Order: sequence, then C-alpha cells, then structure tokens
Amino acid sequence: MPEYYYELIIKPEDHYEAFVDLLSSLTSEAIEETDNSIIARSEEDLSDVQFGINQFSKALNIECKTCLTKKENIDWIKQYQESVKSVEVGKFFIRPSWDEQRKDKIDIIIDPALSFGSGHHETTSSCIEAISEFVKVNDSVLDVGTGSGILAIASSKLGSKVDICDTDEVCIKDTKSNYKLNKTKFENSWIGSANSAEKNYDVVIANIVADVLVFISKDLKNCLNDDGILIISGILDKHIDKVLKKFKDLEQLKLIHKNEWVTVVFKNSISK
Repeated sequence: MPEYYYELIIKPEDHYEAFVDLLSSLTSEAIEETDNSIIARSEEDLSDVQFGINQFSKALNIECKTCLTKKENIDWIKQYQESVKSVEVGKFFIRPSWDEQRKDKIDIIIDPALSFGSGHHETTSSCIEAISEFVKVNDSVLDVGTGSGILAIASSKLGSKVDICDTDEVCIKDTKSNYKLNKTKFENSWIGSANSAEKNYDVVIANIVADVLVFISKDLKNCLNDDGILIISGILDKHIDKVLKKFKDLEQLKLIHKNEWVTVVFKNSISK
C-alpha cells in the first residue's frame, strides 16, 4: 500500500448534484457525500480534478470551495466503508453490500461509486418515499437521469416495468451493475433524455436540478399516460415557484419538503 493518498473536499454553494456528477466523470474513485460536501480520495494526485471543479464553478458562477490535501495512507477504504451508513426510507432499506439486510423491509443494495444516489441525500430519499406511495405492480416507469439507478431499482422491486435513460453513459453502466447486484432488471435503456422516449408511461421520475426540470418540462409531460404520475426532485426551495409554474397544467398531489430540498408529485389528470 502506498505511503500517502490524496483527499479532495468540495463544498459547492448550489447545484450540489451537478458537482457530484462532474466529480464522477473526472475520477473513477469512490466518492463520499456528506450534508454539504463531496469527498474524493485517491492514491493518485487529484490536482487536475480540483482544477476541473474550480473551472466548472467559475463557468456557472457558483461559489465552490475546494481543499486538496496529501495524507498518510492509513486504511481509508475501511474508514470510508464505515462512514457509509444504511438508511430506511419508505418501504425500503438501502444499504451497501457490506452491511446486513433488514428482513422487514424491501432490500436495496447500492455501493456508492461513480454515480449520485445512495439514499442519503434529501432528494433521493424523498423520491423513494414518493415511489413507495405511488408506484404500483405492473406500472410502466421511466427514470430520467437515472444516476446510480436507485430510483429505478426501487420501482422495479415494487413490481413495475422500468425504462431508464441518462445523458451520461457512465451512469447507464453503473445502473446495469447495480441492477445485477439487486437481482432485478430493467426493460429498456438509452443515452439521452425524455425526448427520446418511444412510448408513454404510468410513472415518470426525474431527480435532476431545477433548471433542467424547467428546460425538459414539456418532454416529461409528453411521456405521461392519461392519469400518469410525475415525480420530480432536485429542486432547491428557492427555485420551487418557477418549477411549479412550468407544471401548472398538471394536478399537484404531494409536495415533500426536506431541509432546503423539494420533491413534487403530479398527476396528468384527464378530468382537468
């Protein structure tokens, strides 16, 4: 084992998930997510990764603090595994593969790796709460921006038929491996977004960011069956009004507020 390793701590003021996605594309190392920080550790120098993060924050005009340190190489992989805790959300118990399953809950195994989504972040957990309530057996489901695939896997474990898409090819790859880990399957997948869907769905899920939700709002609505359910998340509460405005033609069923994050459930009501 090398004598030293590098630790990069990233603290973005906004667009947390976008920074997670970028870090995932810049390094193949495991990523740790805390309440307000993203941490990458590697035996390789992460200076280039830090530079890329800083350039990204400048381009978006978002304040983002980064700190790169060289540390003595104790068994940080074991420490990292100990820091990743299992979480109970709705009908599910989400855990890393090294933790024990709960027999009274639906088991989901997610080893935090390249893609965002291990059940701890408010957007992910509130989406899973909505999935627990609104996704039914044999529903057709589309997970837009699937990331780690956790939302698609949760839907599949409830007996639905799931398609997935993501603009990042790495996310599609991760999702396939996570499906295999959970002994479940998806129906179809593609690299892209909702505008490439070839059919309508009973449930459409999009845990992205507010600006993207606004941009693809028409595509998301076009994917819905009559009386279809739309679950959107990744919305900071300060942006909720502009998001709701783009979906005002749908019936709002539920709004889940966790800290500064908001998830909304809509229905494509044919009675409206």
